[in-house]
Amino acid sequence: MGAAAAAAAVVLVAFLCCGAAQVQQQRQLRFDGRRGEFRVLQVADMHFADGKTTPCEDVLPQQMAACSDLNTTAFIRRVILAEKPDLIVFTGDNIFGFDATDAAASMNAAFAPAVSSNIPWAAVLGNHDQESTLSRQGVMKHIVGMKNTLSQVNPTGVHVIDGYGNYNLEVRGVQGSNLVNKSLLNLYFLDSGDYSTVPSIPGYGWIKPSQQVWFQHTSSKLKRSYTNKPHPQKGQAPGLAYFHVPLPEYSSFDSSNFTGEKLEGAISSPTVNSGFFTTMVESGDVKAVFTGHDHLNDFCGELTGIHLCYAGGFGYHAYGKAGWARRARMVVASLEKSDKGSWGEVKSIKTWKRLDDEHLTAIDGQVLWSKSFSRKGM
Repeated sequence: MGAAAAAAAVVLVAFLCCGAAQVQQQRQLRFDGRRGEFRVLQVADMHFADGKTTPCEDVLPQQMAACSDLNTTAFIRRVILAEKPDLIVFTGDNIFGFDATDAAASMNAAFAPAVSSNIPWAAVLGNHDQESTLSRQGVMKHIVGMKNTLSQVNPTGVHVIDGYGNYNLEVRGVQGSNLVNKSLLNLYFLDSGDYSTVPSIPGYGWIKPSQQVWFQHTSSKLKRSYTNKPHPQKGQAPGLAYFHVPLPEYSSFDSSNFTGEKLEGAISSPTVNSGFFTTMVESGDVKAVFTGHDHLNDFCGELTGIHLCYAGGFGYHAYGKAGWARRARMVVASLEKSDKGSWGEVKSIKTWKRLDDEHLTAIDGQVLWSKSFSRKGM
């Protein structure tokens, strides 16, 4: 990664020695003891603005008159009630800054269903969140100050890292089990940036070397913890990564090798490849990546052992396609159970989408990862 990565690595030594111990999550994420599951709801591209005065985009003519940001709010509430997630993840463009009169007020309204549900939630930034009355740093600081969020501005103890909203969350074993203090599922959140700041490089931003060094060291630290006493485990706990702008590798798929739909003409990834996909492959724990940004793509495809997934557009003030339902993605990690009835490691990770139609239809169920083998289908 060059000189920038080397400099970041020096700073990260302090993080690995002592900074990680200082991170105190407000609420410890944990697998459910009845079902042996952990359920994550992904909400991509709400594009929230000013509430009931903000019109919808790309809906059917008969929907237009009564349609506003409040339709987005209603959809979040519906899917929370239906799926009962353990964590809600917002993957950027949470507000549409150009049309949000007040960024803080817009965020308060956009995240209100998550806050009122009393379910832990996390967020990263997209390319539009900072285009209202707050800077990118200011937006992330506001999010971190909200109720029930586990979001972080950046990792504690890391002083050199690009962007805002780089952090990880650990999902520990069932209360009362041998793995109660082990992280069985690791969640990574990264700031994929907004737009390139390099004059000779057009287009969107990308995940920088400093972020990749942080990811590598965090992944290594989590692996050591997983394989150390007490109750040492083999290998690595599976990981999931969430950010906004898709990687260039999302262009690797066509209709023959993914599940879902690809309705966008081209993948809106950065024009440079910063190598983060290779970094994840080398680290070995990330089994799936979840992004937004391209609202009319909702597919998942597997490349070199990692599924690259879109959620599909969620918000009604975001561009879409009339008659193509807004949607959300669910991910469920399930634990194995021993002959003695105790919960163990993660055995599988599954996903599906929920449509904002009359029946809140579930579609495109697939297995993203299995401890014993990989396969598609539910």
